[in-house]
Amino acid sequence: MSQSPLRVHLTDERRELMHLGITRFFAEHFDQNVSEFQASELLDFFVRELGAPVYNQAIKDARSFLQDKLDDLEGEFYEPEDPYAR
Repeated sequence: MSQSPLRVHLTDERRELMHLGITRFFAEHFDQNVSEFQASELLDFFVRELGAPVYNQAIKDARSFLQDKLDDLEGEFYEPEDPYAR
């Protein structure tokens, strides 16, 4: 696994799957064969260019989802203290 300055890292298994996906994509969509080196360079480029923005957006989305749930926590789970109140 190559070292990236980002916190976005791909395991060796994930990199291999991505290489296969890249080579398959180019063969199916562009009728072009790409070498292992080309697939690796393309993958590194996309991880460098898209890794942080996609990662940060996922964090924002998860935070927003959790914040919405926390904001509605009382509405979802509030139990009246007066046993006769409905």
